Amino acid sequence: MSETPAIRLSGLRKSFGSVEAVAGIDLEIADGEFFSMLGPSGSGKTTVLRMIAGFELPTAGTVSLSGRDVTRLPPFERDVNTVFQDYALFPHMSVLENVEYGLRVRKVPRRERRERALRALASVRLEGFETRRPSAMSGGQRQRVALARALVNRPRVLLLDEPLGALDAKLREQMQVELKEIQRDVGITFVFVTHDQAEALTMSDRVAVFDQGRINQVGTPEEVYERPASAFVASFVGTSNLLSGAAAKALIGRDGTFSVRPEKVHMGTSGVPGTVAEVIYAGAVTRYVVDLDAGARMVVVDRDRRELRGQSVCLSWQDEHVVEIKENADAA
Repeated sequence: MSETPAIRLSGLRKSFGSVEAVAGIDLEIADGEFFSMLGPSGSGKTTVLRMIAGFELPTAGTVSLSGRDVTRLPPFERDVNTVFQDYALFPHMSVLENVEYGLRVRKVPRRERRERALRALASVRLEGFETRRPSAMSGGQRQRVALARALVNRPRVLLLDEPLGALDAKLREQMQVELKEIQRDVGITFVFVTHDQAEALTMSDRVAVFDQGRINQVGTPEEVYERPASAFVASFVGTSNLLSGAAAKALIGRDGTFSVRPEKVHMGTSGVPGTVAEVIYAGAVTRYVVDLDAGARMVVVDRDRRELRGQSVCLSWQDEHVVEIKENADAA
């Protein structure tokens, strides 16, 4: 693994007329890293991906790939490939022909491109599907064909723009695991754009959380989830109980804004009193919405389902599970 970052973004900005889609980003992504850009629609993450790919030119700032400034280079001169949500496979071509296509455009000799295409299909576990047409394959299989077509060019960086968005929930979970395994096997840098926090936490070595054209926080999935740097991160990445104002003073004992994850809260007969307002059964867990006498509303997650709506309960948590939110914290 190289010590030179696979991707370095410096002062990156992008405006569309009066709208600033990306408002100044500095970021380094390591060689061989599975890196996710997470955020809601319109947060700037896809625009950043398109600037890395060369599909958009920055208004200001630079994009470097493996130490080389590629800011003004066209996409075909950058050592990256992109996998899109719709896969963009040619329906009239077989799987093997789809994977070979980019090599054929580059005039790679027929024997070499066939060998490379077969290896790429093997890397995504699609041996035996060479003659199949995309229409005769499942969504997950088509997604792996699109991956093979991108990998066959041996890019240093693979960009994935919400590639699992069109899959059903069960297949999406399966592909999350498979994507991470494929990335580990091929050893190249994956940059994954998603609005789904479960995807980002499941697959990533590190995550950048985007909001309003800026990065709120960069860190490992555990760091982002357990120690959110802002109220936005705390609420967007999973569910969080945010306490501030008089409620924070009463419950935490000091002024400020604090986050306590629902699974860290215990519901029993001792602690701060409240009333269960709602019970939400979610299969593996049950969510209890509790209105505290101190004026705050908190969510508690428990594996046991109990019909407690309208009943008085007490909530407690450990001091180590209370995270103070400093809105002026350095996101990087």
